[in-house]
Amino acid sequence: MAVATISNLTVRYGSKTAVDDLSVEIPEGCVGLLGPNGAGKTTLLKTLLGFVHPASGGAVVLGMNAATEGMKIRQRIGLMPEIDCHIPGMNGVTFVALAGELAGMPSNYALGRAHEVLEYCQLGEARYRNVETYSTGMKQRVKFAQALVHGPKLIFLDEPTNGLDPKGRDEMLELIRDISHGKGVNVIVSSHLLPDIERTCDTVIVMRQGQVVRQGSVADLRELGGLTVDVDLRHPSEPFLEAMRKRGATIVSQVGANVRLTLLDDKEIGRRLFEAAQEAGAQVRGFRPASRSLQDVFLEAVE
Repeated sequence: MAVATISNLTVRYGSKTAVDDLSVEIPEGCVGLLGPNGAGKTTLLKTLLGFVHPASGGAVVLGMNAATEGMKIRQRIGLMPEIDCHIPGMNGVTFVALAGELAGMPSNYALGRAHEVLEYCQLGEARYRNVETYSTGMKQRVKFAQALVHGPKLIFLDEPTNGLDPKGRDEMLELIRDISHGKGVNVIVSSHLLPDIERTCDTVIVMRQGQVVRQGSVADLRELGGLTVDVDLRHPSEPFLEAMRKRGATIVSQVGANVRLTLLDDKEIGRRLFEAAQEAGAQVRGFRPASRSLQDVFLEAVE
């Protein structure tokens, strides 16, 4: 099922069109929202939250109309903004509990939940410290905690690893992975760090100039197809490469005994590989369809 359905959505700021006749379904699970600066990602999230009203078209989030039921939507989802949202002079547990109360939770229940989510986010020992004294990694985790406190079924994460060192980044990505795959919470991650998306997301949506230009599972988008294969040889072998060239292959790259090649068709790939190996006196240890990195997919889509 889709957690959000966007239909012919157009959003304008004066004469500038930020989202242009966009239609897309956002599936359950962990979804990465990608695109260069100015692609319309932030405008799309603001529209789904009910903060921005479209010029035409519409969006339904968790079964609610984004244009007319924005308050209800914001009560049922969590938002971790890119910029710091803490309140100076307020400690961690009070801050997170306040976020729960703003979502409609009774104060006592919100306080209890605040303790729980701070423990989950590894901030239990710092819960009584003022948030402005937190490190960058701790501030990111307390923002994550306030997005979770009211038990949402969907959360928006805007650049969740922004400014983090490698250890803090790993900890945040582990939290995102656990909440989306272990706790049944749907997550939309807006990030420019493609390795983070690869580590956490099942599906990606790539935007450019206010439109969706690519969408699908990470595995499917990275797949190059049956015509390009990676071959693992026991030892580097120039005679094997020459034998494959005679069979219509183009050698894309070679790193040691690992070869990537493209064939004119996908008929009997295995037979041709092993015949070439026999002819060249080489040994094929294995082969598999080649795949691109998510960065390759992104660059193809936006260029």
